[in-house]
Amino acid sequence: MSRFQFVADHRDAFEVKWLCAVMEIARSSFYAWVAGAQGRADRKAADAALVERIRVVHDADNTYGAPRITAELNDGVGDDDRVNHKRVARVMRGARIAGYRRRRRVKTTTPDRANQKVPDLLKRDFTATTPNTKYVGDITYLPLATGTNLYLATVIDCCSRRVAGWAIAEHMRTELVAAALNAAAALRGSLDGAVFHSDHGSQYTSRDFANLCNELGVTQSMGGIGSSADNALAESFNATIKREVLQDRTNWPDAATCRREVFRLPATTPTGGTPAAVIPAPPPTKGPTYPLRCPKPPNHKSRVRYTGTRPAAEGQNK
Repeated sequence: MSRFQFVADHRDAFEVKWLCAVMEIARSSFYAWVAGAQGRADRKAADAALVERIRVVHDADNTYGAPRITAELNDGVGDDDRVNHKRVARVMRGARIAGYRRRRRVKTTTPDRANQKVPDLLKRDFTATTPNTKYVGDITYLPLATGTNLYLATVIDCCSRRVAGWAIAEHMRTELVAAALNAAAALRGSLDGAVFHSDHGSQYTSRDFANLCNELGVTQSMGGIGSSADNALAESFNATIKREVLQDRTNWPDAATCRREVFRLPATTPTGGTPAAVIPAPPPTKGPTYPLRCPKPPNHKSRVRYTGTRPAAEGQNK
């Protein structure tokens, strides 16, 4: 109960002057609070209606948090109907609605201090001002109920966050990463002059992959050995795919289901919008939108941590 509400509840038994003195509030503030009762009621009703809209989006895909739900609610609506991401986060906290979060398991790695044959050209800067200039790539395993794995290789544009190329196979030989890079080259038309960053996996350090990069005019870049942070964008994308597709499951029932879900589910949206409306990101280049999506870079300014509710002035739309 607020101090203003306490004064309002006891104003018939005691003078407002003395009640405000006891509660250490100004009488003018109390009367302003009383005058704003209708506004508070209207905002409460508007928040209740917003909760129902949020539930529709969240029930369709429980991996959505406040940023994605805000983007979905604002997709294709007029300026008068747009909602602020802070308000969406506040309402979701009050209604105990949250996106799916998988518990993290702590793993430690001791890096190898061996000399690198390929320099690190990105230096953990996973941003680019123009498309088709900087790419990151990695391989991740997709576990199956049979005890075997499929392997997914990706090539992600650091500018548009677009998965320009990918390949999936039952092996993780050099042919897998080469197929992903060739797919990106086919989509972009040319990768001449681009930088491709990866880890020190044997597939990326192989002679065949180096020859392919030379043929395509791609400059290789590699992070430190044993340091996943040097390829954080690709690692984050791999974790997002497994978290949002598998959720609490540990594997896929079969290879066909795995292939279908990995490429179909990220392309869907709760209300039938476009994938671009799901995750606000730099605009993609011209051409068909690929279904796979990846998180924003860590230094993206629109990422906001919601640590509490800020008080708003009377009549302000929170």
